[in-house]
Amino acid sequence: MYSRSLHIELPPRQSAFLWGSRKTGKSTLLQQQFPDSARFDLLDTRLLVEFTRAPWGFAEQVRDLDAATRARPIIVDEVQKVPALLDEVHRLIEDQGLRFILCGSSARKLKRGRANLLGGRAWRFALHPLTWPEVPDFDLRRALDHGLVPEHYAASAPQRALAGYLDDYLREEVFAEGLTRNTPAFSRFFDALSFSHAELLNFSAIARDCGVDSKTVREYFQILVDTLLGVFVEPFARRRSRAVLTRTPKFYLFDVGLAGRITRRRVEALAGPGFGQALEHFVLMELLAYRSYRELDFPVRFWRTGTGLECDFVLGHEGEVAVEVKGTSNVQKRNLTGLRAYREEHRPRHALVVCNESRPRRTADGVRILPWRDFLEQLWSDDLM
Repeated sequence: MYSRSLHIELPPRQSAFLWGSRKTGKSTLLQQQFPDSARFDLLDTRLLVEFTRAPWGFAEQVRDLDAATRARPIIVDEVQKVPALLDEVHRLIEDQGLRFILCGSSARKLKRGRANLLGGRAWRFALHPLTWPEVPDFDLRRALDHGLVPEHYAASAPQRALAGYLDDYLREEVFAEGLTRNTPAFSRFFDALSFSHAELLNFSAIARDCGVDSKTVREYFQILVDTLLGVFVEPFARRRSRAVLTRTPKFYLFDVGLAGRITRRRVEALAGPGFGQALEHFVLMELLAYRSYRELDFPVRFWRTGTGLECDFVLGHEGEVAVEVKGTSNVQKRNLTGLRAYREEHRPRHALVVCNESRPRRTADGVRILPWRDFLEQLWSDDLM
């Protein structure tokens, strides 16, 4: 059992959406935080068919609840499966002042079908995979190799679980939602992710490999973002910058273990290129979860010049925190070239390297070298942002 960092507290007459990728633990979280709430699970085929045929039956079942239950938030799980329910929810909010928590893995189908998203009447929460503070006796190698989907992190055979997630959800569920029609091209797109993940995206090259145009490839990536399976990281730039900068984004899947499965990467030890790649991805996921759970709005971007100088992550609207991630246990001068170039250009408040050294230190010119655990302690203690 994990103690999740996301806490949902709703005042009277306030409803909420809770979004998150499959198996991140949304249902478990809601059961823990709202144990006495009524719950309608649309993964139940009987309910799914019943409400698809007659959405007004949902309001009738809600009216049959006792007064004490109706006073608590009413949970609807996998709400995107029956978009018409949102009209019923809207009416119950307006007419009876009821509260709902509407849980799902994607708002894309709702938006495309012009479903009622309650016009600002519902707050938005997001549940991420497990984070460092949520896991007792956190094992970094296990996290990077298994991933941080709760079921996968605990699994004794993670590769089987990751393969099942890839085949049963990333492929089949996207097709089942009707989000793409060209099944062969989309399957080839997943193969292309093995070399484009966490790299500068070359949409034209990927399109050639998939046998479609670049506009379609952009739409494939957007499908993964909209279904909460990945995220774009945009480049950082300022108008006054003297450097010629890239304008191409990067793309990361939502879970480091799943990325390892797609890229055929195994993390057997806390060393080597595969470890460094996985550590960079893990740090990004921690940053995104921290920003979400703390309800902050700072952008997370990267910086790269036309000559290849790069800083992994630039945080803040003005790029005030620069983070370089290195898998080494001995950070040397050559590891700091990109970070120092960024610092010279933009003068960030913090310039730091997240690495696998044993203790924190500071270089002569003020770059902070932080072991990954020290970095996470400072991040989650609100000492960086």
